[in-house]
Amino acid sequence: MPADGEGNATGTAWGWGSRFAATPDQRLQAFNASIGFDQRFIREDIRGSVAHARMLARQGIVSAQDAATLEAALWQVWDDAAAGTVAFTLADEDIHTGVERLMRERIGDVTGKLHTARSRNDQVATDFRLWARGAAYEVLAGVLGLADTLAAVAADHADTVMPGYTHLQRAQPVVLAHHLHAYVAMLERDADRLRAAIDRLNRCPLGAAALAGSTFPLDREGVAAELGFDGPVDNSMDAVSDRDFVLDLLNACAMTQLHISRLSEEVVLWTSAEFRFATLDDAFATGSSIMPQKKNADIAELARGKTGRIVGHLVGMMVTTKGLPLTYNKDLQEDKEGLFDTVDSLLLVLDVVPPMLRTMRWDRDRMAAAAVADFALATDAADLLARHGVPFREAHGVVGRLVARCVAEGRTFADLDAAEWAAVHPVFGRERPPLDALTSVSARDITGGTAPAQVRAAQARVTTRLAHARAWLDERQAIHDAVMRRPGDAGTARSGIDA
Repeated sequence: MPADGEGNATGTAWGWGSRFAATPDQRLQAFNASIGFDQRFIREDIRGSVAHARMLARQGIVSAQDAATLEAALWQVWDDAAAGTVAFTLADEDIHTGVERLMRERIGDVTGKLHTARSRNDQVATDFRLWARGAAYEVLAGVLGLADTLAAVAADHADTVMPGYTHLQRAQPVVLAHHLHAYVAMLERDADRLRAAIDRLNRCPLGAAALAGSTFPLDREGVAAELGFDGPVDNSMDAVSDRDFVLDLLNACAMTQLHISRLSEEVVLWTSAEFRFATLDDAFATGSSIMPQKKNADIAELARGKTGRIVGHLVGMMVTTKGLPLTYNKDLQEDKEGLFDTVDSLLLVLDVVPPMLRTMRWDRDRMAAAAVADFALATDAADLLARHGVPFREAHGVVGRLVARCVAEGRTFADLDAAEWAAVHPVFGRERPPLDALTSVSARDITGGTAPAQVRAAQARVTTRLAHARAWLDERQAIHDAVMRRPGDAGTARSGIDA
């Protein structure tokens, strides 16, 4: 969009080219145009223009008849777009000018009154915030859906023991539900980030005009309310130049994708022949073109692989905005494609990962055996000594030497008899450390611990928190859907994400 927000590149009375003696070079036209991607928020552009036209009439800036003509033409373009009969060219330059051209073909010169007291600078910022709000709600729904899935799987595994890891080495036994709840906690924070991003972006730039506000008596608060915003952006210069809302969403999406990538890596490990903790359903796995025995976790691998793409968009936008002076600069045309692709990519991941997880089958016996292998109960033995007054560092040394001895002899703790335990330390002569994983995890019966009783309590808290988050989303989504609905249409108008 040109920095002054005026017209298109044709050099006509409708364009910014009126001060130029020559029409733009075709290469400039192609390089400058954003119509190839910003037509994605045609509905947001129309809806913002409808609110603007209504306000112009309320404030006596244009006549009620002209405003009605403008609104009718805008809804006609909306209907044509919904029917798939709208076509744009490079000459349209951007979606705003393209919509105006389509209106002008229907109602003629009165179309020009729509741009009264408005620049394409505040127009595009409003359109993009409307689109971003709808996109954020869809992503948030997907995040909560994934969290719900993990919680549902966890509900069946409060007693399913498995090894917990540090440095990818077996460390201590945990229960599978506790492990999955860790990812639910990550996703809850992701949901919080999205909600905070929505709260910050939900301010309306319309009325800021090019950068300094308008000489017309605009009702910015009324326009903001009609479009479902919490109010207008307070500073006109900030309104047209701010893209923090894009960075907020990119960051929230990147963090979500990072967490999904970590989970995906575990799925790859758990379903490998080396681990064999879980098996993927055939419907969510792929094979090899040459090796008939292969069953690949391609969904998890692709979900992991998309992380670089999404994080790259965040970094790219940060670099794009890092040195921009106030206010609008053409660089900001680069704000859209990265967010579009980020949302598209993350929604794909959030659509396919939950059913993959729901249909996984778990090998409880193999996980239980692995949970006590490689002396994973050594810490329990040291804790027992410490509870009987032995300084923990001394207890650590006693058990460490016992582990070294067992490794050298090819034995495990379970192979030691009573006399051998007593010889290790007198405390062990009176009380034996746990030798099974369920006893070990059950002893960690504190808030946040992996004891089954604690995990079940955590499950109840998770269920309550997710229900509250879903209620918040449903309430806010309903407001957005009402804003983005064409009069007389009982259905929900999507944000344009599927355009």
